[in-house]
Parts: sequence; structure tokens; C-alpha cells
Amino acid sequence: MKLNKHLVDKPWGRTDIPAEFGNMGGRQIGEIWYEGGPSEHLPILVKWLFTSEKLSIQVHPDDTQAQQRGMISGKEECWFIVDAEPDAVLGMGTTRPLNSDELRAASVSGEIEMLMDWKPVKPGDYFYIPAGTVHAIGAGITLVEIQQNADITYRLYDYGRPRPLHLDDGVEVSLAAPYTDQRSGNVESGLCISDSPFFQMRHVTDIKHVSDIPPGQRLWIVPLKGEVGCKGDSAGIGDCLLLESGNLIEFANGTECLIAW
Repeated sequence: MKLNKHLVDKPWGRTDIPAEFGNMGGRQIGEIWYEGGPSEHLPILVKWLFTSEKLSIQVHPDDTQAQQRGMISGKEECWFIVDAEPDAVLGMGTTRPLNSDELRAASVSGEIEMLMDWKPVKPGDYFYIPAGTVHAIGAGITLVEIQQNADITYRLYDYGRPRPLHLDDGVEVSLAAPYTDQRSGNVESGLCISDSPFFQMRHVTDIKHVSDIPPGQRLWIVPLKGEVGCKGDSAGIGDCLLLESGNLIEFANGTECLIAW
């Protein structure tokens, strides 16, 4: 089935969302979420993000930390860059390890912006962001985010925007250190897989790339190019299909998609 689109306005969002996503009515959309019915909590959340400015410097807790705060789960995520302006960057980790006092002081003073490790990005890049990673998404980027389905973010710094920060919780759950996760790279050479205890993500350009996924898995399918079909349902750019592995999935010529399970 096709999941429902949920549009989220953001101060760093854009008004030039591609037409395939529908008429945004001039809204400044930063995120498009794909959700099930109102009573269904899916374990994976798929988002498209569209940025015109930097997002806040932020951090997410792990499961234990989140549950201590009354939340269902923590939040780990994986980013796949669909489009990026020539000078686009992502902030992942800090240039050197920071203890809690240093992180708090840098967040209050704004020095944290200079201490972030801002990495240039291009289409096809992907990065897994473990809980505790201090991170930020830069301007001029379109990406797909696959994540644990938890809306829990602690802002450490927001460039003076009039939004609340969460310094106590944010500093407590942060592992402020250089980013070293090996689940990152670029898909120019073909298939990529990001594994975690919470979800797996695969970049697919050929239907044979899904043949080894065990039957009975729920698959979140996000077309990037072309069209995907199954049992009368079809999806193109701007859609997200939720299917069960083992079903007959059809790809139009030139299809490229992300599949998570």
C-alpha cells in the first residue's frame, strides 16, 4: 500500500518542492513524512528533507535514554543524498572530542558551529547516524532519511532562531567526537547496504537486488527514479510503498529506489 504523506513546514524548508510531490500551496516545506493509519505506529519512518538553510545542531538519544524520559524509543537514522548544491555540507561529529562542559559552553557561545566537522556531499552519498552523534544538515540539500520512528530531537544550537534549545538533555546524551561510522560512502559503484539493529537500507537499481531479502519482511520502498509496482499498486518519485517481501515487485526501466526493512 502507499503510505500517507505528512507535510511539515520548517523555517529552513523550501517553496520549490518538485512537482512530483504534489501542490504545496506555497508552503515552506522542510520534511515530508510517510505514515500508516492514525492508529498504526510503524517501527520505521521514511522522510524526504528539503533544505534552504542549515538545520539546528542537534543530537538524538538511544533507546535506553529515550525510555528513561518516557519515550517509546531512541532515534538512529541513515541519510541518502538525492541532490546537493555544489557547496552543500553535512555536519557529522566534532573535529575533536569534547567533554560535557566543553560541549555545553560551545553550544551556549555558538563556537559549536566552528567545532562541527562539516563534510562536503554529493548525490549518492549515504551516512548512518548513530544515537549520540552531534549532527546538522546544511543548506541546499535534498535527502531521504530512514530512521527509527521516534520524534525525539535535542537542539544544542540553532543560529539564533527563536526556538527552544534542550541543553541539559542534549549534552547528557551526546557523544561529541569525530564521526567514524563505517556505514557511509557513495553508491556510484553499485549496491550499498546500511545495517543496524533497528533497520537495514539498500540502494536498488535492479529487481534481483531484492531477491535475497527473507520473505515476510515489511519493505519500505522509496522510488528515486522510475516506477515500482506490486499487486496493482504503483509508486514513483514522491511516494512510499509498504509491501511484504516475497511478493512480486515490478520495476520500470531505469528505476532506482531505496528499500528499508
